[in-house]
Amino acid sequence: MASFARTCSLFAATIAVIGLAGAHFGVLAPLRGFYLCMGGALLGGLLSVILSLVGIATTRGGRDPGGRQKAWTGIAIGLGLILAVLAGVAGSGAAGVDREASAINDISTDLEDPPAFAPASVVPEYAGRDMRYPAEFVPIVRAGYPDLGPLVVDAPVEATFARALEVAEDIGFEIVARNEPEHAFDAREATFLFRFVDDVVVRVRPEGEGSRVDVRSKSRDGRGDLGANAKRIRRFLDAMR
Repeated sequence: MASFARTCSLFAATIAVIGLAGAHFGVLAPLRGFYLCMGGALLGGLLSVILSLVGIATTRGGRDPGGRQKAWTGIAIGLGLILAVLAGVAGSGAAGVDREASAINDISTDLEDPPAFAPASVVPEYAGRDMRYPAEFVPIVRAGYPDLGPLVVDAPVEATFARALEVAEDIGFEIVARNEPEHAFDAREATFLFRFVDDVVVRVRPEGEGSRVDVRSKSRDGRGDLGANAKRIRRFLDAMR
């Protein structure tokens, strides 16, 4: 049992690495790699810990010291996998995020008139995808992200739009479309590990003698985002400030 526990933990770690590496290097779809990695790490880690505890119990009293050492190795690897999953969830931006809010994937600073993405004729990657803002997300965003709102700056629209483009590129956004007459642009950003792609649209409008900047961020994969889109919007607006 102790030997099997260690083998199980090593197998779980291997599955997690395959999922992560496969998604990162484009061999697996991001969502598939994510599920493989997280599922392998979490379920495999839990199973390894349970089996290792049984192995430790069956080798107590000095019986089979080598097996007992293997069981402790299994616990160490299993706990390491579980902690890695928890750290990944916390690092994604989900920590402190309302559970219902973390289960949606399209966040906007303007919920009355959300910025619209460019048509698929301009950004072909939008083809076959519903880029409209889901009405059912509006109350969830209001309740889950009460701090999110437009940024009002004391500068003309043209200058603010130019600044927004500059900031977007500085923080790593890839600009994919520009609508100069509407002072809006579309961008994309891929996460480092699993290469999840999220789409962003930034819109600048007049506000009194200054300008109002609104941002919308939408995930391409999955329904929930664990707070990642709100975190991206805050990062952009903080850089604009």
